[in-house]
Amino acid sequence: MTDLTIIPAVNHTPEPVFVARHLINGVWQASVNGETFERASPAHGQTVTEAALGGVAETEAAIAAARTAFDDGRWSRISGKERAEILLKVAAFIERDLDRIAMRDTLESGKPIAQARDEIAGAVDIWRFAASLARTVSGDSHNSLGDDMLGLVLKEPVGVAALIAPWNFPFLIVSQKLPFALAAGCTAVVKPSELTPSSAVILGELLMEAGIPDGVVNIVLGYGDPVGTTMCQSESVDMVSFTGSTAVGKAIVRASAGTLKKVSLELGGKNPQVVFPDCDLDEAADAIVFGVYFNAGECCNSGSRIIVHEDIAEALTEKVVALSKKVPFGDPLDPRTKVGAIISDAHFDKIDGYVSGARSDGAAIPLGGGALAVPGLSGRFYTPTVVTNVNSTMAVAREEVFGPVLSVLTFKTIEEAIELANGAAYGLSAGVWSNDVSTCLAFARRVQAGTVWTNTWMDGFSELPFGGVKQSGLGRELGRYGLEEYLEVKTVTMRIGRTRASWVD
Repeated sequence: MTDLTIIPAVNHTPEPVFVARHLINGVWQASVNGETFERASPAHGQTVTEAALGGVAETEAAIAAARTAFDDGRWSRISGKERAEILLKVAAFIERDLDRIAMRDTLESGKPIAQARDEIAGAVDIWRFAASLARTVSGDSHNSLGDDMLGLVLKEPVGVAALIAPWNFPFLIVSQKLPFALAAGCTAVVKPSELTPSSAVILGELLMEAGIPDGVVNIVLGYGDPVGTTMCQSESVDMVSFTGSTAVGKAIVRASAGTLKKVSLELGGKNPQVVFPDCDLDEAADAIVFGVYFNAGECCNSGSRIIVHEDIAEALTEKVVALSKKVPFGDPLDPRTKVGAIISDAHFDKIDGYVSGARSDGAAIPLGGGALAVPGLSGRFYTPTVVTNVNSTMAVAREEVFGPVLSVLTFKTIEEAIELANGAAYGLSAGVWSNDVSTCLAFARRVQAGTVWTNTWMDGFSELPFGGVKQSGLGRELGRYGLEEYLEVKTVTMRIGRTRASWVD
């Protein structure tokens, strides 16, 4: 497909292989049995990371360190001011080492280097915002219970938090969890994805440099089973926060059921954008293209389906196809690239399977639908793909493709549009395009989604909470609500003076 915009391989001196180890109780450690695993760049095919392969022993040691660090109060009982000072130092160190962290995320995930830099810069702001919250943890007092009673509602840290992060935003999503847990006074065990372990290890280095006490943050590298499973089943873990697929989220709930620990889940999405005829079509088309191709579509917030009024469907689709051809796909190390490589062979096959299935079901594919060759690179790239003639029963319209694939559906009335938008099992995000504020508000109130964008897509701020409904998850990250996830409520009822009436005469 020669009319696409393709960025060939750049001349780049190979980065040295990054050696990643576990961080347990303030010490960098190899695995007990000495086992390691390697990660190759999905764009370049070269080994970029050698990581320790953790198991039950390393996970239990990390949990024990976090448990001790929480229970002895070295972090949980210091002042919010002291915690905030550490978090601010970490933010400054992240900013200082931004390029180094971004390079590791790019090499391991295949995301464009310019995007990775933006993500790390966003993480800096999140750490600073979380630091501000550390000094604001407060409860309530009730002085209206009578002259002889005073009620207090305290907010206390949950305890040991197990934080399980995905591969698609390796550093950013850890930064949507860890600083809030620390601001609340929790200790943590972090498990990054085995596909993208390096940036979490670098974060561990920065935490130690900032002076965080030993055992407060522990990092275990390895696979979901046994590392994540052990975290979920441990009686010494008080909470699990997971970002990833809905299927794995359900498995985490099952694994955690035996201990009834708190579970926070940010899961998949099949996020609709509903487009009305009175909107600015050029602006909508640009946002749609951004929404579906950002991070190669490997994004829970991907705007992977548009629901377009039938009067403008053909015109809008033509604009989207034309813009799609202008989006630079290719070498993630070139700053001009906006879409990089697909994370793995298995995931590439999954994406292609959805497209092939749509074709078999009678959908049309006016753009893309297969592998993309990038000159000079042997990695996995997928073409920008637009699928039309889609109905709501097709898998490509209902299930999370997690790739650069856009499904186009049509509607006649706002009632039909809302029914289509709410027809998926997910409820993470949704968008509406209209110049009529009443239309936007009507849609925003009735759509089943944790976030609704009007006349924009995927704008985010540290102050605003993020999370889903239905099978898109439980709980919220970011904003003040992100701090509340890591706090428990305790009621203290105080009797003043000897005013209690005897129960036994």
